[in-house]
Amino acid sequence: MINIIVRRLVIAVPTLLLVSVLIFSMQKLLPGDPALMFAGEERDPVVLEQLREKFHLNDPLPVQYGRWLWQILHGDLGMSLRTEVPVGELISQKLPVTFQLSLTAMLFAVLFGVPAGILSAVKRGKALDYITGMIGLTGMSIPHFWLGIIMIMVISVQLGLLPSSGMVSIFDSPLLFFQSVLMPAFVLSTPVAAYLMRHTRSAMLGVLRSDYIRTARAKGLRANSVVFKHALRNALTPIVTMVTLLFGELLAGAVLTEQIFTIPGFGKLIVDAVFTRDYAVVQGVVLCSAVAFILLNLIADVVYILITPRLRYA
Repeated sequence: MINIIVRRLVIAVPTLLLVSVLIFSMQKLLPGDPALMFAGEERDPVVLEQLREKFHLNDPLPVQYGRWLWQILHGDLGMSLRTEVPVGELISQKLPVTFQLSLTAMLFAVLFGVPAGILSAVKRGKALDYITGMIGLTGMSIPHFWLGIIMIMVISVQLGLLPSSGMVSIFDSPLLFFQSVLMPAFVLSTPVAAYLMRHTRSAMLGVLRSDYIRTARAKGLRANSVVFKHALRNALTPIVTMVTLLFGELLAGAVLTEQIFTIPGFGKLIVDAVFTRDYAVVQGVVLCSAVAFILLNLIADVVYILITPRLRYA
């Protein structure tokens, strides 16, 4: 296992280097000049030049990239052009909010998607299979922004059951956290649960056709034992892959949900940074998202070994 982790970490180095080049180069393709955003309405040429010199915007692109990469290697993600607050500090403030929201959404998705996929595979070709399939297709088809707005109008405005915006940390008040996160987590988890349901169904169907499953049934084992002890355990590998990858997408893709519910998280931070041409913040957020994906894939590899005996012995 140690060898696998070391190999993955070695591969991660050139991957992150390539990602950093793409982040920096594509960021520079955005239209507009960040200095114009901070120079005020008069936009004095002297002030503009001072701002460009202050933030090194006049330097050649390779020089700017080299300076940024050198700062990253020393643990410095730079300074926000808009607030002049270190990017690392901004990320440390916003990331826990998005992490709590994404973790709750993933919990909802797993609690619904995996059991629904197992049930659909066991009841293949029956009415329950078609019902779960229609629910899954609906979940993948409904846009986030539409579902969020409808839930705010009905549940918050008309019924007054849950708050329509903001989010309380679970460490401050678990009850208020659950009330504030219920709607955005449900909206965020809807397509994820649908993908998990369909993926779990496909994995379970492949395992349930195996010879050892037929042997287990012929030996007279109970149906629950065959499904959960023998079939599900061998179908977990692709499910774990999907869960880890989807969790990474939740962390990086909660932008619309956080905007709709006014949640001050990772997504709202990057949206505000793009609108204000805050290059350092955009680069830092995207780089952290890439690191999160790599770490989640590493965790998935470790879990593979733990749940798959033949990989452990190999």
